[in-house]
Amino acid sequence: MKKSKLLEMNNMGIVVESLDNAIAFFEEIGLKLEGRAMVEGEWAGRVTGLGNQSVEVAMMVTPDGHSRLELSRFLAPAPVADHRSAPVNTLGYLRIMFRVDHLDELLSRLKPHGAELVGEVVQYENLYRLCYIRGVEGLLIGLAEQLDQPEAADR
Repeated sequence: MKKSKLLEMNNMGIVVESLDNAIAFFEEIGLKLEGRAMVEGEWAGRVTGLGNQSVEVAMMVTPDGHSRLELSRFLAPAPVADHRSAPVNTLGYLRIMFRVDHLDELLSRLKPHGAELVGEVVQYENLYRLCYIRGVEGLLIGLAEQLDQPEAADR
């Protein structure tokens, strides 16, 4: 029997209250809407363990086409917990990090979508400028701008 191996990370899922607002926010970051559909019925609940469910799903894809973000709005059953205001040291899945260019310009574009800095923008050595924001619906999102590195430019 052939041993199974990991092929790729397919997607990360986030449950939201407003799919339209979440799509607009992540489009502003640079993701593209790949598709949007209803996932309903007992068959879907067999996967999630939630029984008969009704979920509206939007799949967002990164510009390189390698990573996806699945945004879900549960109509039934209703969400049972809310971790959006949890601090960064909370156990479990917590945040998603995007590598971006022109961090300051992106932050100014995200403010009208409700984004707020959690702390401040900091520089890690000569490698990155980093920050956490509370984005749409208070989701914790990391943003990292890679700084120019002379040794990389010489290659």
